[in-house]
Amino acid sequence: MELLTIGAFAKASRLSPKALRLYDELGLLTPARVDPDTGYRRYAPGQLEQARLVAWLRRLGMPLTRIRRVCAMEAGEAAGEIRAYWARVEADTAARRDLAAFLVDHLTRKDPTMARTTAPLALRYAALSDTGRVRASNQDTAYAGSRLLAVADGYGSGGASAGAAAVDALRLLETETVPAGDLLGALEDALGRAEQAVHGVVAPDGDAGTTLTAMLWTGSQLALVHIGDSRVHLLRDGELFQITHDHTVVQSLIDEGRLTPEEAASHPQRSLLMRALGRGADSTPDLRLHDARAGDRYLLCSDGLSTVVPAGDIHRVLAEASGPEAAVRELVGLANASGGPDNVSCVVADVVGQG
Repeated sequence: MELLTIGAFAKASRLSPKALRLYDELGLLTPARVDPDTGYRRYAPGQLEQARLVAWLRRLGMPLTRIRRVCAMEAGEAAGEIRAYWARVEADTAARRDLAAFLVDHLTRKDPTMARTTAPLALRYAALSDTGRVRASNQDTAYAGSRLLAVADGYGSGGASAGAAAVDALRLLETETVPAGDLLGALEDALGRAEQAVHGVVAPDGDAGTTLTAMLWTGSQLALVHIGDSRVHLLRDGELFQITHDHTVVQSLIDEGRLTPEEAASHPQRSLLMRALGRGADSTPDLRLHDARAGDRYLLCSDGLSTVVPAGDIHRVLAEASGPEAAVRELVGLANASGGPDNVSCVVADVVGQG
């Protein structure tokens, strides 16, 4: 079998000789032969397929360490790894897109040539948490105030304390003055305090922790922080949107195309979290901003609602309930009527015009 020179192999694989030398040094694409005297590299034609795969993965922006793992896999497994990588890229891109939109809006508001008048808005809200029909105690925490809406779903032997500590740490935002341009930064700082508070009440060798999903109100925008599998829904113009993404094992399998949403509903690991506030847990948050409109209705809920009450029923209640208090009572009642297998917490907030 005739070997290809590095120049010929580079041309055929669409990789530069410099890249090929780097990939050799990293053990990613080792030449078939290296001249012991000159160090000149030669490659087998059969290596072209792997070289082209490396080139394509680099164009995707995949890190070299992950490319090395993909190249060592069988085709089906490699496809799944690429799918998972791209799902993460799309999620990160969505977060950056939201931040870019916020920055454009923030700078536009500061531009005197783009001045605009906006009717003042306010929140009307209610929160309700219930033990359910099966659990002996309630590890959920639900909170609604004039600026902060929050739901925490604790787990483990100290879950109730963990959830309460996380929400209490965020409640300081109710009295802090937060500049509009630093809304996400303030929320991220508060999340750091919440994580410290959780660590303070959880035993060093314990497995307790909590999810945390909260929104901070500024009068025209809501800043969202989200870790875990509690959810936020927005009812706008009669349509219901889920604006959070579950941080669970089954959701990652859905993202990768390995499970359908229908299969995930009965999966034995459907409650297994990938992110949470707790010792040893990945506490990376999703942080986003939402422009509020008069007539919007927001729902924050623990998975004790979303796993037992169909989305259509949630939509109906949010669309028909006369106010936040009626909505939270009916939603909790639906969860309990469906067996109440878990603690259930709901926060509903309406955006209304003032005056």
